[in-house]
Amino acid sequence: MLRILQFLYRIRAFILFVFLEVAAVWMIVTNNSPQGAAFFNSSNAVVGSLLKQQADVVQFFSLADANEALTTENAEILEQLLALQVKPDSVSLPLDSAFAATYEFRGARVIGNSLRFSQNYLTINKGAKDGVKPGMGIFNPEGVVGRVKSVSENYSVAFSLLNTGLMVSSKIKSTDVFGSVQWDGKSSTEARLLFVPRHVKTQEGDTIVTSGFNAVFPEGIQIGVISKVAPNEKDPNYLDLTVKLSTDFSKVSYVYLVENTQFNELDSLNRQAEISNEY
Repeated sequence: MLRILQFLYRIRAFILFVFLEVAAVWMIVTNNSPQGAAFFNSSNAVVGSLLKQQADVVQFFSLADANEALTTENAEILEQLLALQVKPDSVSLPLDSAFAATYEFRGARVIGNSLRFSQNYLTINKGAKDGVKPGMGIFNPEGVVGRVKSVSENYSVAFSLLNTGLMVSSKIKSTDVFGSVQWDGKSSTEARLLFVPRHVKTQEGDTIVTSGFNAVFPEGIQIGVISKVAPNEKDPNYLDLTVKLSTDFSKVSYVYLVENTQFNELDSLNRQAEISNEY
């Protein structure tokens, strides 16, 4: 303590000088409007800049939570939009529960993703406690991503679309001709559209979307565009169609989970009829 007092005593002249300077500046600022305005404008600019930098740092570290919240909110909006969609028809008929299939949406974040295997999987940060169930479809704003395989309390593992064991019921948007999209285990940006008859008129650039014919995805979710049309050498009755996938699987981060509330009923019915569906 004595050393601190001795140090302050040695610089007493400098401390007095600083005090007088501050007092002089304060008197000028408070008694002269132009100088006061300039001072406060400058101080506000400095403080504002510091606060902005602080906010940018805080915002950067909270981006993950913000994105997940937005994904959840968008999932609720998607559910509302789907409920409002009414297809035009020539007559109005009451539909029973087998046809009035409804969908519910949930937002989630991908925390694990593989690309280099023939059977690739995704790990998602939502599980049974969040209402996730096996069989739910997964997509993002770009297009179809996959389907949930197994669920724990807090996490889920899903088939990626880049999995040779997964088929997605699809259709050519311009003609409504349906087939099945399946990955061939080669490029992570391309898949095959199977079972399209050779007489179908199609061309490069045609959009491929989900058909809505199975109980996993609603109709109209983007899958990709046709990038190559060729005869099928293995089966001449069908075309060999290459689809450039709309989803960039190297950048998948936030996704939507879609649940068909009639899934169990439809699945049970198909099993009773011994029908194999593309789940």
